[in-house]
Amino acid sequence: MNQIPLTAAGSERLKSELKELKSVKRPAVIEAIATAREHGDLKENAEYHAAREEQGFVEGRIAELEAALSNAQIIDITRIAQSDRVVFGCTVELLNMATDDEVAYQIVGDIEADINENRIAISSPIARALIGKEEGEDIVVEAPSGAMEYAITAIHYK
Repeated sequence: MNQIPLTAAGSERLKSELKELKSVKRPAVIEAIATAREHGDLKENAEYHAAREEQGFVEGRIAELEAALSNAQIIDITRIAQSDRVVFGCTVELLNMATDDEVAYQIVGDIEADINENRIAISSPIARALIGKEEGEDIVVEAPSGAMEYAITAIHYK
């Protein structure tokens, strides 16, 4: 099976989430199912069906995290020789050439990507356009809304 690239910090976040799911969420869902069963007929018991659905989500996420962590290639960005190029794990500051908006993204593994935290997946179009580029270079990203042009203003290894 292919190894999944994962930052060291992302690995810790996923391990923490897995621990939370196993030690808090799973027991809570089991308790909710037991309580719902006590209410009688399971065919018309909305509480029971909701708890079972939640159990499916929790167990699915546990399986997903365990698989990802067991196949992870942990990359500690602080141990990588820093260069002027964009690589996996670094944070890149960009300037949108059309709007003059500035944004910073960290390039991470697919499973740890979270746009709300400005972590983008290595497989995303913008990350693929950034890899190997240097500070000061311009990139063009083909987005569903059309081509977007960015200037790389800074690269950080943290």
